[in-house]
Amino acid sequence: MEFEKEIKETGANVKLVEPENVHITLKFLGDTDESRIDEIDKIMKDAVKEIDPFNIQLEGAGVFPNQNYIKIIWMGIKQGEPIGLIARKIDEQLSKIGFKKEKRGFSPHLTIARVKSAKGKDGILHVIEKYRDVQFVDIRVDSIKLKKSDLTPKGPIYTTLIDVKL
Repeated sequence: MEFEKEIKETGANVKLVEPENVHITLKFLGDTDESRIDEIDKIMKDAVKEIDPFNIQLEGAGVFPNQNYIKIIWMGIKQGEPIGLIARKIDEQLSKIGFKKEKRGFSPHLTIARVKSAKGKDGILHVIEKYRDVQFVDIRVDSIKLKKSDLTPKGPIYTTLIDVKL
C-alpha cells in the first residue's frame, strides 16, 4: 500500500505491522487464564447475535497519542457503528465477570505502524497530513475473533482461539 511505503520512506524509526497481523482490537484482555475461554466465547456470540455481516471503509490517517509524542500510526474507520456496538457489548459483559471496564470511548482504527523514537517525526506528520482524508478501501466484516498474542523478539505471533461468525 502506498501509504505504508511513504511512511517507511520517511526514514523514521517505525515498525510496520505485518499485513497478516493488522486487526481491529475490540477489547484487550491482557493475561487471561485459558480456562475462561468458554465464558468469553459465550459473550462474543451474544454480542454479535443480532448483527449481520457489514462493510467498513478505511479512511484517513492519524497518530496516537498525539502529534508531539507519536507511538502509533493508524488508519481510520468509517461506517464503524456496528463495530462500536459489538465492542461496547463485549466490554459491558466482560466487566460483569471481572475484566476491567474501558475508561475511554471505543475508537475503531487499524494500527499500521509502531513508532520507536522521535527520529523522522516531521516526515511522519507530513505523510499523515497527506492521507488525513483519503479513502483507502472497503472491507467486509463477517466475524470476530479471540486472539492469543505471544510476544517474540521478531514481533507478536497471533493465534486464533475463537472465531465467531456474524
